Order: sequence, then C-alpha cells, then structure tokens
Amino acid sequence: MATSKLGTPEYLDLWARKKGISLVGTGDFTHPAWREELKEKLVPAESGLYRLRDEYVLEEAKMLPGGAPRFVITGEISSIYKKNGKCRKVHNVLLLSGFEEADKIAGRLEKIGNIHSDGRPILGLDCHDLLEILLENCADGMLVPAHIWTPHFGLFGAASGFDTMEECFEDLTSYVHAVETGLSSDPPMNWRLSALDGLQLISNSDAHSPSKLGREANLLDIELSYQGLYGAVQYGKGLLGTLEFFPEEGKYHYDGHRKCHICLSPEEAEKYHGICPVCGKKLTMGVNHRIMDLADRENGFVRKNARPFESIVPLPEVISACVGKAVTTKTVTGEYEKMLQKLGNEFDILREIPIADIEKESSHMIASGIRKLRNREVICKPGFDGEYGKICLF
Repeated sequence: MATSKLGTPEYLDLWARKKGISLVGTGDFTHPAWREELKEKLVPAESGLYRLRDEYVLEEAKMLPGGAPRFVITGEISSIYKKNGKCRKVHNVLLLSGFEEADKIAGRLEKIGNIHSDGRPILGLDCHDLLEILLENCADGMLVPAHIWTPHFGLFGAASGFDTMEECFEDLTSYVHAVETGLSSDPPMNWRLSALDGLQLISNSDAHSPSKLGREANLLDIELSYQGLYGAVQYGKGLLGTLEFFPEEGKYHYDGHRKCHICLSPEEAEKYHGICPVCGKKLTMGVNHRIMDLADRENGFVRKNARPFESIVPLPEVISACVGKAVTTKTVTGEYEKMLQKLGNEFDILREIPIADIEKESSHMIASGIRKLRNREVICKPGFDGEYGKICLF
C-alpha cells in the first residue's frame, strides 16, 4: 500500500547503484509474498548480508560504475494500541541477521494480527512486546523507533506518542540503542534533548519508491557484514555521520492545517492556542514545536561527541530548480541520467565532485545550484501537516 510498483529487488538494486548506496534495507520482511520473492532473488554475500542474483540484475544497472549493493533484512511495524489511558501509534524498524530469523518473527506476528494485507502491518501490539518478541527470536536483532517526531506515528509524536522512552519500552528500554531522527528534524534539533544523549541518531530514506532511496542516509566505515552494521547502529562504531533532508522540507516541520493552507511557526501557533485561525479546528503540531516542548537545552546546543552531518537535496530536484522544469519531465530525467554516466553516482555529484567538472559536463546553472547546496545557501519554506516543504536554490 502507498508504494511504487517498481519497489522490487531489481529496482532497489538499480537505484542504490545510481545513488551511491552500498547497503540498503529490504523493507517489509513480515509480508510472506515479499519474503519469498526476496529469498528467490537474493543470495548470501558477506555474513548476514545479501546481494541480487546475477540473472536479476538489470542491464541498465550493469552499465553503472561501482559494485553490487548489499541488502540487509529490514521491516517496519505500525503499532496501534492503548497505553496509560491514551491511544498510541508508533512505527518501529526491525533489522535482522537472516531469513531464518525473519520467518520466526513473522510467524509470531501472524498470530497477533494480519501481516498479509500490507507490507507495513498494523498490529495492536505494544512496542514493549514487539521488542520482546524480537529479542526472543533474534538475539542480535535491532529495533529502531522510526521517524521519532512524526506527529501521528512517531515515538515522540505530538498526536499519539510518548514523552519518554521509558514510558514506551519500560524495562526493555536499555535494549533500544538508536532512533531515526526522521525527515522533519536534523541532528542539532535532537541534540537539545539530554534523554537522547546515549542513543545513536541515524537517518534512513523512508522510501516508498526506489527513486526515493538516499533521501537520508548513514555514512559508515565498517566491516561489510551484519555484525559491522550492528556495531554502528547499536554502539556508533564506524558511524561517521549522516546525510539529511533540510528539516524544513519534511512534511511535519511546522505547525499547521493543510485543508486551510495554514502554516505557522511554534511561536505563531502558541498565539492561536493551537487552533486553526480559519476553521477553528485543532492544528497539527509540527516536529519543531514538539521538540521545543520536550527539550531541556537551548536551541544551538552541540552535543558532546556529536557526529557531523550534511544537508542534501536530491539531484533531480536540484536539476529541476536550475532548468525551470518539473522533476518528472524528460528534460530533467535526461540530464540526470547524463550526469550519472559522465560524472558518477548521485551522492558523489552532490557532495564531492569538483564544481568545475560538473560545469564542464553539465551546465553553469546546475554547477552553481550544487555549489549553493554545498554552502547551505538555500531558502527554506517549511512543510506542515503532511505537506512537504520547499528548498529553493534561486
């Protein structure tokens, strides 16, 4: 549901190569049909990791530089349940070391609710109990609360989340070592909470289609294995930093009411007491406001041993802004493919390739746009109430 028909192992492999991603999550291991397709099309690579079988690699992928990306088994669970007198809605990501563990956990979850109707199953399962099932069936499995600030489905979400990790996971809290900061927040926003100091802040793409892979990503210097990934996610070993959305571009950065086209900063929303000034209904509290409410540090605080991060915009959006055409037009897609062929993968183009080389192989305007992006010379129009924000280069 709500995902692209191109979300197959073949196209995940292709787009990981285009982006410059060497390790990608399978997504949705709980769904029986998807798990069987993964078993058919993936073969074991390094310990706990997989790669696409040679016969399934697309011809277009073979033409791209770089080796075959590795897959790690992942899934996302939507827990909707009552706790302490309030309805809770929380998404969690699970990472596993193999298909045997995936079969076991899916078998347990199938006894609790329907895992056939959607890749991200909706279960009336307490997050504490989900973590308990994971630990019982996969000793080296990892649970990472997903996009923790999203108002409706995040651990700390204003609409249906918790105020503390302990209230959610109780006696098992110590087994949670990392959280996803989500598209609508960046590391400095999360540094404001001392409660997160002992946790790894990671960033994943939350992709509903292969072309959206790498919207956010983790920079890793690890042994290429599940054990290497485990050390990075759980303990920060080899986790060098993250690639981030500009948080303003996320769908829930500011407060607002989409139906009435109302977008407000936390300070403005306070003046209206959280009520839409047009229709009188309750505003959706954004991530910025929620962090402000729970933070015990001032804006601008830098966490000890904070890891570096870079804010990026997908290359097609950069090209679109520079040529004045929509992202989906042939002009933009043609230029994107040409740049990949001439210059290398998307991350390298956005982050590392000299501006002079980009100008030589593309155009002065696109080179200028990438230079502005690297220098954070952008104009941000915040997203709100499910509406993506806009990052303007010109």
